[in-house]
Amino acid sequence: MPATDPAIAEVSCLRYGEHEETARELAVDASLDVLEEAGLEGDELDSLFVANAFGMADKQGHVGPLISTAIGAPNVPSSTTEAACASASVAFRHAIAHVRAGMAETALVVGTEKVSHIDTMTATSYFCYGSDYFLEGGVGATFPGLYAAIARAHMDEFGTSEEDMARVAVKNHANGIHNPTAHFQKEIEIGDVLDSYEVAAPLKLYDACPFSDGAAAAIVTTEEKARAMTDTPVTVEASTQRGTIAALSEREDVTEIEGTQLAGQAAFEQAGVSADEVDLFEVHDCFTIAELVAMEDLGLAEPGKAAAMVREGQTKPDGDVPVNASGGLKSKGHPVGATGMGQIYEAVEQLRGEAEGPRQVDGAERVLTHNVGATGGTVTVNILGRGD
Repeated sequence: MPATDPAIAEVSCLRYGEHEETARELAVDASLDVLEEAGLEGDELDSLFVANAFGMADKQGHVGPLISTAIGAPNVPSSTTEAACASASVAFRHAIAHVRAGMAETALVVGTEKVSHIDTMTATSYFCYGSDYFLEGGVGATFPGLYAAIARAHMDEFGTSEEDMARVAVKNHANGIHNPTAHFQKEIEIGDVLDSYEVAAPLKLYDACPFSDGAAAAIVTTEEKARAMTDTPVTVEASTQRGTIAALSEREDVTEIEGTQLAGQAAFEQAGVSADEVDLFEVHDCFTIAELVAMEDLGLAEPGKAAAMVREGQTKPDGDVPVNASGGLKSKGHPVGATGMGQIYEAVEQLRGEAEGPRQVDGAERVLTHNVGATGGTVTVNILGRGD
C-alpha cells in the first residue's frame, strides 16, 4: 500500500460515568457504533487498536482479540496499548502511523475503561501503577499528592492561588453542562471548590477529576476513503509523542512538564501552524493545576500567566483561547483508557459544528488535543483540521 495522509471518518463516544458493562463490553458498544456510522462491517478493517490501562480491574488482559471477535473481525490484527492516562492517544497515534506508512487503509481505534465496580482505595492503587511505583505510589505519593506538589511549587514560584485553580473547575463544569457525554453535568461556584474537603493540600475534591467508566472510538483511514464514508472528514495535521523524566522527585522543575513542551513544539512544526492558528485546545486537566501548567507548556501563556487568562474569561468557549470546551477531564470525566479518544471525539464534533449549544466554538477549523500519562512520562499532542 502506498503511504498516504490519514483522516478520521467517524467517531463515537459513550457517556462517561458509571456503567454496568465491563470494559470489554463498553469497547464493543463504542466500536459497533462507529462502524455503523461509517457504514463498515468489522471484516472490512485492516487493523484494530485498543487502549485499556487497568485490565486487572476486569481480570482481563489480551482484550483486543475479544473485541475484534465481538465486532465480526476475528481475523483482523489487534493490539492493546497501555500508557497510563495517555493509553488511547498512543493507540490513536499507532493507527495514524499505520495508515501513513501504508500498513493499513482502515483502522479502528477504541479506548475503554471500567473502574466503578472497585473501591476507591483499590482504584487509587491501580492508578499508582502508572507512576514510578517504588519511588512514588508504593511509598504513599499517589497522583493527588504528586499533582499537589506541582500545585504548591507553582503557587510558590508564581503566586498562583487556590481561587485561581478553582476558576478552572468552575469553567469546565459550566462547559460540561452542555456535553451529553459528560460524567458531571452540574454547575459549581468557586466557593463549592474551596469548601470541598482536601484531597492533598492545596488540592481539594473539586480540583480533581472523577474516576469514570466509558469508551470512545474512531475510524482512521486514508483521506480518499474517509471522503467516501462522510461529507465531513477530519484531517490529522499532526500527531506527536514525547516523554518526561518519570519520577517527579528527579526533575529540576516541577512547575512544567517537559514532555508537553516538546510534543507541542513538534506538533506545531509538523502541522506548520502556531498556537494562534488553533481554535480550541482540549488539554489534560486531571487536576485543575494541570490545565494551567498545560496552557503554559503549550505556549498559550507565559509561565505563571495562565491563571490570569482563566480569570479574564479568555479560555471560555467564546473567549480568545478556548480551553476544554468539552468540560475537560474535570467535568466530562476520566475513564483512563478512553480519555485520549474522548478528546478526539470532541475535536471532531467541534470541527463539524456539531457540539451542543454554547459549548460549540464558533467557526472552529483546527483543534489541538493534549493527553498526559501519569505526571508526564508520556505526552501526546494531536492537531486536527477540517477536511473541506
